[in-house]
Amino acid sequence: MPADDGWAVGLDVGGTKIAGGLVRFPAGEVVARRQVPTGASRDAEDVLADAVGMARDLAGGVPPGGHFAGVGLGVPELVDLDGRLASGGTIDWRGVPLGNRFAEVGPVWVEADVRAGAAAEARFGAGRTYRLFAYVTVGTGISHTLVQDGRPYAGARGNALVLASGPTSVRCPGCGTWARLVLEAVAAGPALVAAHNAGRPDPVGRTEDVLAAAAQGDPGAAQVVRDAAEALGSGIGWLVNVLDPEAVVVGGGLGLAGGLYWDAFTDSVRRHVWADATRDLPIVRAELGADAGLIGAAVHARDRAAGR
Repeated sequence: MPADDGWAVGLDVGGTKIAGGLVRFPAGEVVARRQVPTGASRDAEDVLADAVGMARDLAGGVPPGGHFAGVGLGVPELVDLDGRLASGGTIDWRGVPLGNRFAEVGPVWVEADVRAGAAAEARFGAGRTYRLFAYVTVGTGISHTLVQDGRPYAGARGNALVLASGPTSVRCPGCGTWARLVLEAVAAGPALVAAHNAGRPDPVGRTEDVLAAAAQGDPGAAQVVRDAAEALGSGIGWLVNVLDPEAVVVGGGLGLAGGLYWDAFTDSVRRHVWADATRDLPIVRAELGADAGLIGAAVHARDRAAGR
């Protein structure tokens, strides 16, 4: 059987939901989907039980005689070059023998969710026409990876994905106070909700509610959206200055939002790009949408099973 044929399960485990799919290769077609809330505040063992159950259910759809590569597990954490979890900020599975837990389903390969999404876009989506592009995902968190010749760059330790989690320290020349700003605390989905709800008697619970209020003319919501988009654009502009990619591909629930958020974000990126020759680079939405993470996790499993 050719190395690119067969089936794999991809699981995209996020802070809000676990999305899974049974993916058929070589087309990368999602033939079955499942989704459940993550409940990231629950015990990590309970979240893992949901993930294993979803993988088992999806793997049951592989036709008789079909080659099943295994399970790709995309997680919103640092993952080292050997596929071991190196952080537990959202769901702490460090030290958990994941291979044993998924053994009844098949072999499991773990990858950082942003690299999984980038691999899918490189192979099947908006990145397939570019040799060198930056993939950025914006949702509950913000992360990135550089993709060259179809492969996400992991770095020396697997940590080349941190974009907005660490503080930027700046001292005010007027008062001498140090401001230590974290981009995720300003521009990620939960930050929009928190900023919108501050001082309001009618709080909302979802980023989509803030975007909808802005679209309907709520001036306070519109300001929150513009501020977040401006901040994110400055961060991505800096990333473009450092990496000089051909293009930027943007995914994630918030990253795929259009309207005011997208317009303010792309305008901010271009204003923060220093080189004239770079300023008009393509900034495009991920074509695979919400499926990018689970398809990419399946791609990772298929590649590992094929020895790539």
